[in-house]
Amino acid sequence: MKILDRYILSRFLYNFFSSFIILMFIFVIQAVWMFIDELAGKGLDIAIVGKFLIYLMPDLTTKVVPLTVLLASIMTFGTFSEKYEFAAMKSSGFSLQRAMRPLVILMIGLGALMFYFSNTIIPRANQKSWNLRKNIGKLKPSFAITKGQFNQIEGANINIKVQDKYGENERFLKNVIIHKTESYGKNRTVIKATTGEFVSDENSDILQLVLKDGHYYEDIVTQPKNRLQFPHTKADFEKHIMNIDLSGLNNVDMDAEEGRITYKMQSVEKLDRSIDSISLDNVEQVKSFEQTISRRSGFVFLNTRLDTIVKENKTPYTTELNILEQFPAAKQLQILENASTNVGSLIANVKSIQPNFFRRNKLLNLHMIWKHDKFTLALSCVILFFVGAPLGAIIRKGGLGLPMVVAIGLFLTYYFVGLFTKNYAEDGSIHPIIASWISTLIMLPLGIILTKRATSDKGLIDPSFVVQIFKGRVSPLKTIINIFRILIKKV
Repeated sequence: MKILDRYILSRFLYNFFSSFIILMFIFVIQAVWMFIDELAGKGLDIAIVGKFLIYLMPDLTTKVVPLTVLLASIMTFGTFSEKYEFAAMKSSGFSLQRAMRPLVILMIGLGALMFYFSNTIIPRANQKSWNLRKNIGKLKPSFAITKGQFNQIEGANINIKVQDKYGENERFLKNVIIHKTESYGKNRTVIKATTGEFVSDENSDILQLVLKDGHYYEDIVTQPKNRLQFPHTKADFEKHIMNIDLSGLNNVDMDAEEGRITYKMQSVEKLDRSIDSISLDNVEQVKSFEQTISRRSGFVFLNTRLDTIVKENKTPYTTELNILEQFPAAKQLQILENASTNVGSLIANVKSIQPNFFRRNKLLNLHMIWKHDKFTLALSCVILFFVGAPLGAIIRKGGLGLPMVVAIGLFLTYYFVGLFTKNYAEDGSIHPIIASWISTLIMLPLGIILTKRATSDKGLIDPSFVVQIFKGRVSPLKTIINIFRILIKKV
């Protein structure tokens, strides 16, 4: 390796690692701010909070590494141009492509490393993070309660929903709804209360949930001979105490893992199997629903009846045959009323099953997006380098000032385009594969154009061309069309 190659690599690696540390620190602080409501005031050990942040950091690298590559490449080549080092390289026979060669090899290696990281480390870290939060919820019931939705409290066999949590350790609850599950899995008890409070003693294994100003409802199990009766109890209370046995939770292993695996915890191989399984299951569900609708609609009976009428009357079977005319006039109104009722019932069934199909398709789309994100992350490291390196040579500015502004602007464009398209892809508005790749493919022609302009010693924008546009000598519409033509040819 030549001395100049080592120098370029050393400057880039210095900018890369320094930028990575700064950006990772910023993203970690932002993540802590997002989870501050769940972590603060819960009495958690520093070690547990540290584990939570460590498990969260691998997922942050999917945002930090592409931005770091973009920023480091702009800073490195911007410094070379600003200090006329790049001019000295050219005088020595080093073109821009030759100067970029060792870094391109490095970026290819970084892309391979990021694919391995996203395929192996990140799924494992996501699983660890989910299990840690689940185990914290066992020790701290208030931590496991999310406002506005039902939450299962381990050890109590209850699902609880609260409107708000407040006070020290969020022990006070507002507008509480509880569904209590019996040992045989049935939910026969519903409790509503205006306020609630978790009361515990350090020396006791019993956690008390004190409810105030509420209502209590319970179905009573009857003997088999009285199944047609539905006895129940209903009462109002000013204060009701529920005891939760925590004796089995005192020795919770914070590193224990459960068998639940989500799409964020899977590698490419597992995602392929999950996608095939979900796709086949969705097809089976659609076929089953189609058969159910066909039976309920009476189409099969109608076709059979129509064939019988055709044979009896020797009427040719054509599409112009009026079915109603084959029945007596007295029954035609009844047939129309029954048809209207059946159609209304079928529409109601379709509307009721539609959210279920939507969730299934959304789950399938999320699996596909997460799979292709692993490949786009690896490729983005190479493409963003080809955007940042020539851009730094063009703007001729190093340091953390202008390069930081330019890098953040480009990265936000790259990130938000991907974010918006993926949100549309979840409900099927855009194909998941297109949504995963579109932001990276947008940066590809930009990298080609910038590399070509930097190689030709051209600026980012031709000033004379802009002046011609403002003077009306060049049509802006034709200019945009020509730009798109160039991009298409380059791609």
